[in-house]
Amino acid sequence: MITFLVSLVALVLGYLLYGRLVERVFGPDDRVTPAVSKADGMDYIVLPSWKIFMIQFLNIAGTGPIFGAIMGAKFGPAAYLWIVFGCIFAGATHDYLSGMLSMRHGGAGLPELIGKYLGKTTKGLMLVFTVLLLIMVGTVFVYSPAEILHNIWGSTLMWIIIIFAYYIIATMLPIDKIIGKVYPLFAFSLLFMAAALLVMLLVKWPSLPELWTHLENMGFSADANWTDQIFPCLFITIACGAISGFHATQSPLMARCVKSERMGRPIFYGAMITEGIVALIWATVSMYFFYNDPTPGYDVMGVASGYHTSAPAVVNIVCNDWLGIFGGILAMLGVVAAPITSGDTAFRSGRLIVADWLKMNQRPIAKRLAICIPMFACSIAMLIWQIENPDGFNTIWQYFGWSNQALSVFTLWTLTVYLARNHKPYILTLIPALFMTTVCSTFLFISKQAFHLDPTLAYSLGAVCFCIALAWFCLWYVKFKKSIKQ
Repeated sequence: MITFLVSLVALVLGYLLYGRLVERVFGPDDRVTPAVSKADGMDYIVLPSWKIFMIQFLNIAGTGPIFGAIMGAKFGPAAYLWIVFGCIFAGATHDYLSGMLSMRHGGAGLPELIGKYLGKTTKGLMLVFTVLLLIMVGTVFVYSPAEILHNIWGSTLMWIIIIFAYYIIATMLPIDKIIGKVYPLFAFSLLFMAAALLVMLLVKWPSLPELWTHLENMGFSADANWTDQIFPCLFITIACGAISGFHATQSPLMARCVKSERMGRPIFYGAMITEGIVALIWATVSMYFFYNDPTPGYDVMGVASGYHTSAPAVVNIVCNDWLGIFGGILAMLGVVAAPITSGDTAFRSGRLIVADWLKMNQRPIAKRLAICIPMFACSIAMLIWQIENPDGFNTIWQYFGWSNQALSVFTLWTLTVYLARNHKPYILTLIPALFMTTVCSTFLFISKQAFHLDPTLAYSLGAVCFCIALAWFCLWYVKFKKSIKQ
């Protein structure tokens, strides 16, 4: 528990100190924001800052800081290091700068920003990649809450139909009609769940593995079949609680609703730190569930599946055991609402990205439908395949996990080029960009879903990718400096 408390304090200090540094580097001012200059009553609407924070937090949360933290906790206390350092120096910086950069460019979507700073070819590739990722997110976040809800009442298919119908309505309506009214309530449920679990942890004060005693990959000792390498798999498994490329597709939604640039740090950086705290709490709850000494939580709770218990099952078991019926219901509302609300804003982001690319006005409903119908058709096709394939959900989730982190790589490089061009300390994003480039490339080489190479060879190739990325940036920067002198 000492490691947990130190990590919690570190996240708060990260917001207060490093967040302020990142804000000063960007330099928010009093210029007119897109929410005011481009107000259209549909997507560009001024909203109260507290409401934007709640919506941003719920948009980026999904099941990532919960399910990812639970699965990542199997590696042991190393998960704490990634959540804290990843969140402060990579994830929150990534979210803040991408949101503010979108605001500075009229509420531009992520592919537009990538194209401006990394070139038109990269823009074209990332346009397709981003829209596919968003459709994948929407599909995954239909299926996962439906699986949880059908355990309470009804069938999975019934809940899929209900959730998908909601997606269609929420994606089509102005952002203040459903999202602006309902999301703050759902965000409260998610925050209540985290706060209630935090209180229970402090009351129980379980004996958990600490960084100074169990920094190794505990998955190996707990289960001989747990063959994932702590590097890079931990950094892919815990995504939304540390850094997530998906967030950069959501920040422009709120960048179109912010009245003043000075609200950016509490909204973008603050929402990511809050998500990191949620991930930290669930990682600690999972440490209790898997590794409490002398008796693991799963044994105390009489869970037959033990160490193999799935992430959704851990949520159900812990919430009902620790929080009782009422608390369990409210907690489950937050867990179910988070992926649903991330799913609908994923489709909304996809609609806006395609609309920006086609330069299509989104006020007429017919033009919204022209973009949404193909997206929904692709998602339905994925859903059908997912339902009929016994391992369909796991397959889509694994590809989503890597794609999500790969998107953060392109966002970080975009931000690095922006900072370098504007003579700002680009080291803030260069280090995370190089690190995540190495993580994603190594995972591609070592993963069973990709090349599945020997770990030594995979690490070597990952190091080569690091060197290539660093050389590319150095060459570009030298060329850029020469162009300025001329």
